[in-house]
Amino acid sequence: MTLRTQLLGLSAAALFTVFSSPEAQAREIRIVGSSTVFPFSAAVAEQFGRTTAFKTPVVESTGSGGGLKLFCSGVGLDTPDITNSSRRIKSSEVENCNANGVTEIVEIEVGFDGIVLANSRSSGRYSLTADQIFRALAKQIPVNGKLVPNPNKTWKDVASSLPDVKIEVLGPPPTSGTRDAFVELAMEAGAKKSEMLAALRAKDKKAFQAVAHAIREDGHYVEAGENDNLIVQKLQANPEALGIFGFSFLDQNEDQLQGSIVDGNEPTFENIAAGDYSISRSLFFYVKKAHVGEVPGIQEYVAEFTSDRAAGPDGYLVDKGLIPLPGPKLIAVRTRGVELSVLDM
Repeated sequence: MTLRTQLLGLSAAALFTVFSSPEAQAREIRIVGSSTVFPFSAAVAEQFGRTTAFKTPVVESTGSGGGLKLFCSGVGLDTPDITNSSRRIKSSEVENCNANGVTEIVEIEVGFDGIVLANSRSSGRYSLTADQIFRALAKQIPVNGKLVPNPNKTWKDVASSLPDVKIEVLGPPPTSGTRDAFVELAMEAGAKKSEMLAALRAKDKKAFQAVAHAIREDGHYVEAGENDNLIVQKLQANPEALGIFGFSFLDQNEDQLQGSIVDGNEPTFENIAAGDYSISRSLFFYVKKAHVGEVPGIQEYVAEFTSDRAAGPDGYLVDKGLIPLPGPKLIAVRTRGVELSVLDM
């Protein structure tokens, strides 16, 4: 049973009394959100349940947008305690939280991740620029000074140096934080290379973003859901297709998949950590402060996630593909978790 359907009979008036009930004290931590952060969160939950007196937290992969929607739906046992996100929470989501009584949110940054375009090792490795990525995947592109539906059917149509194979990219849906970060970091960067779109951006930033963020819907980009493991499986079955997902999934499947070079840099741990790989972003989770002290173990879970043994340079999350925060920043994040400092946008 999902969090959305649990305990629907609770009334708003009962939320304050239900926290003091034996049920609240017996409940495990409930976590939703990003598929990219999921393997890290699941690893921490497993370690937490094995090494403490608290129950193992339940972690669901719902996508960043879906997780934040559940998280912001209210306060009480029928709502999540924590949501993972592969992007920072939006001001509109904070407003939605506040409107539903979630007025104190603690933001924890956990590390970095690269977004990769990967394909099977049985095929050739792609070397792409942001401009080529945009012209391959945008819904509309400039042609002779006008925006037209994307006419490019093969990679060779995009650039003569690229292979003469059909553009087929498997990627996340609009609810995904990976999708949000991809269109911001890759598609926007590519769109800026067009003189026409650069001029549009200078004149009307919202109009520019509407073009830069719109991904084609004619079958060349295939929404493959929030399950990144499913994308990995499909790439193994179709060596000519590319898939978009977080670096950790490439790291865990490097015997079968290879990451495309983007603007001259490979998606490696070292390049992402150094900031040399352009399609990279921070990863977060958000804590509902109203649940701390009511649902057992939340603060202790935060402490485990931000510990050196988990998120440090030699931590067990690095083995899962997490790019760790620099030491001083991790210490600052850990302090924020201990103090439960409330997010200030």
